Amino acid sequence: MTMKLKNFKTVWGHNGTIEEAIIMAKEAGFSGLEAPAKHDNPSHFPALEAALAKHNIEWIQEVCTAGSYVPRRRASVEEHLSDLESQIILGKSLKPKFVNVMGGCDAWPIQTSIDFFKAAMDIADKHGVLCSFETHRGRSFYCPWNTMAILEHLPDIKITCDFSHWVVVSERLMDSEWDAIELAAQHAHHIHSRVGYDQGPQVPHPAAPEYQAALESHQRCWEAIWSAQRDRGYLETTMTPEFGPDGYLHHLPFTNAPIADLWEINSWIGHTEQQHFEQWQQATKLVEVSHG
Repeated sequence: MTMKLKNFKTVWGHNGTIEEAIIMAKEAGFSGLEAPAKHDNPSHFPALEAALAKHNIEWIQEVCTAGSYVPRRRASVEEHLSDLESQIILGKSLKPKFVNVMGGCDAWPIQTSIDFFKAAMDIADKHGVLCSFETHRGRSFYCPWNTMAILEHLPDIKITCDFSHWVVVSERLMDSEWDAIELAAQHAHHIHSRVGYDQGPQVPHPAAPEYQAALESHQRCWEAIWSAQRDRGYLETTMTPEFGPDGYLHHLPFTNAPIADLWEINSWIGHTEQQHFEQWQQATKLVEVSHG
């Protein structure tokens, strides 16, 4: 079975308009945009709506519950769920491909997180959307071991795998935690292709030879996801290159000058992974033929 990889451009770190982001995505050969519907700027939603309609491009909705990327520490499960539902309702008219959710809280007991995700999945079903819940620091899926404990109780949940978070939280690459990678792959719906390393969530540049081991480790994890998705009958897989700002991008001291260009990095990882995906798919087909 032949699969297709689609890349999506994040608007995190994009300083231009939504339409400019879409144009950049299309010029780079990306299939769509990943962006929130909710925004502090009231002009954001109408601009998003108009740009998506004009360019007829796919959109993944981004949702953060109870705050921004890091949730409000004392927010209740009910507040998280209410926030999720209100954002799903806001974005429904724009027909997202699916909703990527940064949900829950890292400080919650395992059972509280399980209860939250069960209710969140019910909300998604109620509104006829697919939610994919991200492995993200500050959230319920912030580390491999909590994620495994939660997933074992939620056979139908779909997740977005950003393993760079797990790498920095556990202070090691994920090759030693392959049981967690294999379980996550069985639930994986979407990939955020940022490369982390043992002391940070984002290498300075994934093409740098000094970070080759980190890149290759993440690529092995992504291959595990592709294999699991193919076994589950996926005809396409999605990926958002998500190198970003906000303390992730390295800067020079004193001048605070960025050491690399974010869009160049994300374009590079997108094109590199397109080639990687095609090579992986061809190699696995050859193995299947030889075993046949």
